[in-house]
Amino acid sequence: MNPDHPPLQDPASAHQPSATSPASSPDFAPDGWSGLAPLPAWGVIAAEGPDAASFLHNQLSNDFALLGQAEARLAALCNAKGRMLASFIGFKRGPERVLLLCARDLLPQTLQHLQRFVLRAKVRLSDASERCGLWGAVGAAVAADLPAPTWSKLDAGAQTWVRLPAVAGLGRALLCVESDAGAHEPAVQAQAQAQSQATPLPLAHWDWLQVRSAVVLLSRPLVELLVPQMLNYESVGGVNFKKGCYPGQEVVARSQFRGTLKRRAYLAHCPNTGTGTGSAPIAGQAVFHPSDAEQPCGVVVQAAAHPAGGFDALLSLQTSAADGQTLRLGTPDGAALHVLPLPYELLADV
Repeated sequence: MNPDHPPLQDPASAHQPSATSPASSPDFAPDGWSGLAPLPAWGVIAAEGPDAASFLHNQLSNDFALLGQAEARLAALCNAKGRMLASFIGFKRGPERVLLLCARDLLPQTLQHLQRFVLRAKVRLSDASERCGLWGAVGAAVAADLPAPTWSKLDAGAQTWVRLPAVAGLGRALLCVESDAGAHEPAVQAQAQAQSQATPLPLAHWDWLQVRSAVVLLSRPLVELLVPQMLNYESVGGVNFKKGCYPGQEVVARSQFRGTLKRRAYLAHCPNTGTGTGSAPIAGQAVFHPSDAEQPCGVVVQAAAHPAGGFDALLSLQTSAADGQTLRLGTPDGAALHVLPLPYELLADV
């Protein structure tokens, strides 16, 4: 755990919305949800060698120099202007090996970007996605021995478990299974299924829980649009302000300590997209406030169907737009969006 950040809360114990910010999401309790969902949209970058951790420490927003064997880190890769190029959940698989889980649609360009900075560092970077099977685990499917704190990690042979924030009272974790034979062979999938004693979990269930956790990874439509705080990374353990320099560090720090940050991530519910097709809001889609029909006030980060109807979404919004008024999706007269309470406190509010 990172002592510089407050613990994440289950949404059931988070802030209640204020009088100006009513919650509008349908009542729903995912009782009995349990199982494993494969994560085809995630990929894996491997960093191997004596300098693996120190190299990543110098490139990312979190402290990898002190990364222990029993913990994982959320981190951002930024450009010189502090804008995010990618983000990761990283952990060690040995003293000289670090795995970075990221959005698969960003992996090739992210790997190429990181390789430009290797220079004389004793580290090898590679795409390990075909050697690593990734699953999202929920409820009883989460390894019983995995410690409860968020970002805890447990190695069990070829398996690595990483604790994620609980949602609606359900424990969640990532499961990574490595195999030299290829992660997507049936034998590897069977091993993961049998050892977890889990039933399959619909991917739609996992996607909704991921959105409701309000802790997500960057995807391609958002590259170079957001600094880490615009996804609340400073509040969920994704930024260490005490570590040394990394690309964009000055901008990220200035945004935090000079009060110049005017955009944050917020949860929202969309009762109906208005498309008639039932399609979800998409990452990168504009969000409008009723006070300004010309300029968007934010953007959709990630969205998923709500089990009781409509869609939930994580938005990156101007803080002034989260004032309780109905927002609009895509156009000034698009589908309604209602801001919901976050499942954790923002660092500035602590």
